[in-house]
Amino acid sequence: MARDYYEVLGVPRGAGTDEIQQAYRKLARKYHPDVNKDPTAEDKFKEANEAYQVLSDPDTRKRYDRFGDDFRRVPEDYDERVRASAGGYGGGFGGGGGGGRRVHFGHGVGGEGGVDFEDLFGQMFGGGGGYGPIPGADQEAELELTLEEAYRGGKRTLRLDGRQYDVDIPAGVLDGQRIRLAGQGGRSNGDAPPGDLYLVVRIKPHSRFRVQGRDIYVDLPVSPWEAVLGSTVVVPTPGGEAKVKVVPGSSTGRKLRLRGEGMPNPRGANGNLYAEIKVMVPPKPTARERELFEQLATESNFDPRKET
Repeated sequence: MARDYYEVLGVPRGAGTDEIQQAYRKLARKYHPDVNKDPTAEDKFKEANEAYQVLSDPDTRKRYDRFGDDFRRVPEDYDERVRASAGGYGGGFGGGGGGGRRVHFGHGVGGEGGVDFEDLFGQMFGGGGGYGPIPGADQEAELELTLEEAYRGGKRTLRLDGRQYDVDIPAGVLDGQRIRLAGQGGRSNGDAPPGDLYLVVRIKPHSRFRVQGRDIYVDLPVSPWEAVLGSTVVVPTPGGEAKVKVVPGSSTGRKLRLRGEGMPNPRGANGNLYAEIKVMVPPKPTARERELFEQLATESNFDPRKET
């Protein structure tokens, strides 16, 4: 289901025009593609703009409040048609409160089916004649991926509400990005086009990697002697293993950059992978190891609490 427009703007359902406008301006400044280079900013900017266009118009907002995501499929003279078809009954449909009936997909595979608005109108207007072709509603569903799947991309077959979809996942897709399946959304009425289905990507938390934008972070455990003397060690990446040089005198927290080893970017430079050093000590040193460490402690003048 598409995000609630009030939630998008961060305002309550009873918000006034000024409050809606102020909330939109704040989001527009934050996510405008000219000032925010985050790959997800453009989608957030478009989402905020769409929400503002709907909620800033009193008539459109009223229909959205009543019918939710399907408000675009409802004729503007809907109430008049209901009264006419019901012999002058003035109560309308669905009452005056809440979000009304919405077309949506459940989250993930096998979610609840959405409301069939075409059937709903058919029941009320005897087959829908007279109110013209109505475009299908856009729909949303979440697409959960592992980090490796998002990194590599590829094809995926999904089943949602009894329908099967073949999805091309672009390499390097990020959490929150949407994949559009044109014409795979809500059914239309008459000759109008069907809606689109948008798959909102959700990347599962990973036990090893952390993603920030297109950059990937991973902990790199090293031994005390590797940290002191320097070494070339193997570091994992979503695309396989790579080698990195640990420079002599490296301490915990130092980040080693592997340029271009982060999330792929079809529109520009790939992200980077940062291996963050963590100096590890033997949890159960042998007698000889303990002897060597004791000798080092005796002979070394190094005091980490005095170093900057």
